[in-house]
Amino acid sequence: MPAHLTDPEQLNELLGIPFTPEQTACITAPPEPQVIVAGAGSGKTTVMAARVVWLVGTGQVAPDQVLGLTFTNKAAGELAERVRKALVRAGVTDPDPADPDDAPGEPRISTYHAFAGRLLTEHGLRLGIEPTTQLLADATRYQLAAGVLRSAEGPYEALTSSVSALVEDLLALDAELSEHLVEPDALRAHTAALLAELQDAPLTNDTLRQVPRAARARAELLGLVERYRTRKRAHERIDFGDQIALAARLAHIPEVGRSLRAQHTVVLLDEYQDTSVAQRVLLAGLFGGGTGHAVTAVGDPCQAIYGWRGASVANLDDFPRHFPHRDGSPARRRSLSENRRSGGRLLALANDLARPLRERHAGVEALRPAPGAETDGRVRVALLPTRDEETRWLADSLAHLVHTGTPPGEIAVLCRSGGDFAHLQQALVERELPVEVVGLSGLLHLPEIADLVATCEVLQDPTANAALVRLLTGPRWRIGHRDLALLGRRAARLAGRARPGGDDDADARLAAAVEGTDPAEQRSLADALDTFLDPDGPEDGLPFSAEARVRFARLAAELRDLRRSLGDPLMDVLHRVLATTGLEVELAASPHAVAARRRETLARFLDIAAGFASLDGEATLLAFLGFLHTAAQYEKGLDSSLPGGEDTIKIMTAHKAKGLEWDVVAVPGLVAKQFPSEQARETWLTRPKVLPYALRGDADTLPAAPEWTAKGLKAHEKALREHQATEELRLGYVTFTRPRSLLLGSGHWWGPAQKRPRGPSAFLEALRAHCEADPAHGEVERWAEPPEDGATNPALDAPTAHT
Repeated sequence: MPAHLTDPEQLNELLGIPFTPEQTACITAPPEPQVIVAGAGSGKTTVMAARVVWLVGTGQVAPDQVLGLTFTNKAAGELAERVRKALVRAGVTDPDPADPDDAPGEPRISTYHAFAGRLLTEHGLRLGIEPTTQLLADATRYQLAAGVLRSAEGPYEALTSSVSALVEDLLALDAELSEHLVEPDALRAHTAALLAELQDAPLTNDTLRQVPRAARARAELLGLVERYRTRKRAHERIDFGDQIALAARLAHIPEVGRSLRAQHTVVLLDEYQDTSVAQRVLLAGLFGGGTGHAVTAVGDPCQAIYGWRGASVANLDDFPRHFPHRDGSPARRRSLSENRRSGGRLLALANDLARPLRERHAGVEALRPAPGAETDGRVRVALLPTRDEETRWLADSLAHLVHTGTPPGEIAVLCRSGGDFAHLQQALVERELPVEVVGLSGLLHLPEIADLVATCEVLQDPTANAALVRLLTGPRWRIGHRDLALLGRRAARLAGRARPGGDDDADARLAAAVEGTDPAEQRSLADALDTFLDPDGPEDGLPFSAEARVRFARLAAELRDLRRSLGDPLMDVLHRVLATTGLEVELAASPHAVAARRRETLARFLDIAAGFASLDGEATLLAFLGFLHTAAQYEKGLDSSLPGGEDTIKIMTAHKAKGLEWDVVAVPGLVAKQFPSEQARETWLTRPKVLPYALRGDADTLPAAPEWTAKGLKAHEKALREHQATEELRLGYVTFTRPRSLLLGSGHWWGPAQKRPRGPSAFLEALRAHCEADPAHGEVERWAEPPEDGATNPALDAPTAHT
């Protein structure tokens, strides 16, 4: 096509953007493989759009020969719109062509999954995939998995989770097999070899003994996965994992690769650090492997925070090797390091934190501020005695900002997990600030939703002891510790598993009641609760209080009545639970601002449930609970749950904030072991749903299997902690590069229920050191002294109203 551009300066003028030399080098690079390591806020989307304009405008490629891939529909739409406007502005395309039938095509920009789906539509018959095969919606996936579990005959002696949790486990293992292109027979062989190896190993502690238990459970779960896959094939359905895995198989067929390279002479890959092993195999098979195709991948290994859901940062690090030139030489690696979002002082903080990451990954450079922003950005830090005081400090600080002119929509509160959402939301609403909790995973932590879901868990699964404990100890039933422990003792006796001499330890009884055991012998608090429906009850002589006996009987009757409707449609079940428990009436009758916000929250949750049910008219409560388990654990139940456009303060997890920015960002809960988190991640050693690391496509980046001794396991656990610490550092880097001008960081000594003080985390200490290094960086507003030796948590000293 004719050239419209001949000089990069024309591009600057046409697009109205003063590109940096780094950006210009990436934009005007020859049409050959390259990877761009783009630091936070460095304008990667702008660079990708400008690269399309340059290649099209200089006549090197036609617009419809460009393929752009990213992760979400929203990101694909934004990139497509930006490319479209840039091409029009550069005069390359005509927004109103004289002859629409002869107008040049547009770049094809879509999600990675949509691209894989198109590949299967066009070439699936090569693998025996019929054109009638359809993609499963989330609701149908969970419904099919729930159906497999309901019809499974067993016996399943090693699977001890609740049925709704098993729905999530089944789908999780199925997804991991697909993401790493592992065949079930390979996992079965690995499991058999592992069990044989462990048979003669001296398993001297309980952690070691968990390994064979998890392996046996994984073997049973694998059988369920195979039944699920058989059912999908019978219904001519595939899910997202199948879509990528099948497309990766197609990528190994030479004719398919040649066809795709002829269609798309230029390929742009966005957020490449978040791609899975299967996606990398697909893309390298089509456009890499020594073809020298003009592929530009853009990403940042410092922001690779989705390893727990299948992403492999090694894909970005190894791009030059996976996509070499025709002569075999590695692809060129370029960098973008000028941040045009945050002030220079905030970037100095981020650079200090990210130093270990820069040493780990090639091509990562320290972020530089835009000219003129070198002295912008401030940090305010506080360490308070208690979490309640920290929440008040944070809420008062944000209220002051809003009242002095900061729009609420320019403020975000980012948390490590959703556990702090409820009290943060309440504190902000009490100050009459508009608030939005973002994402299903966030909603599940709010009390009105948590109570509804807990009731549903108890209805679906009589062994859902933790959910029943939540209801019993909540504000409606107010059962105290003593009566709850007695209920646990009765449950143990009903199961025939009472421990002689152990009845005097109430804490031990309660812990034993909710621990995972063989389902055939599991203590069911719900079964124990049912005994109170009989006025005479068991003659076990347990000294329950009179108030507890009445409340137990009322709750048991309520649950028995609700269970009769479990076969009804999902929305009918949920509304019946709300009507029976009185939650809907309670919220409707209260004029308080907090209650009004809770009504909105409940309405949003019911909208999600209705959307889930509408995708599959027969969606059951069991399938929906499996969906919620996934959302609560992995925060991906609703990948589309991005912040709305309302002028509200956003409360969300740090993971959801990736790619977003605000003028002000508050990060509470910067306390020891919480952020950065030291909670052990799920590993294949203890969880059946996790694929053994040796079978993963990125095994080289993960700790190797341990020696099966106490010493070997300890070394392995240390390697896992170090791996997790690196992932937490990446998450901290993402979090602290979201604000443009002000970062608020806070922590506390005493949590809401901790017997030992917490204290500042390494992140909060880093913020403090940053402020103290130079008064211009910010200020330490409060820094509470450590509690005295022997001090007790004031929150635990408060009297309770429980029986």
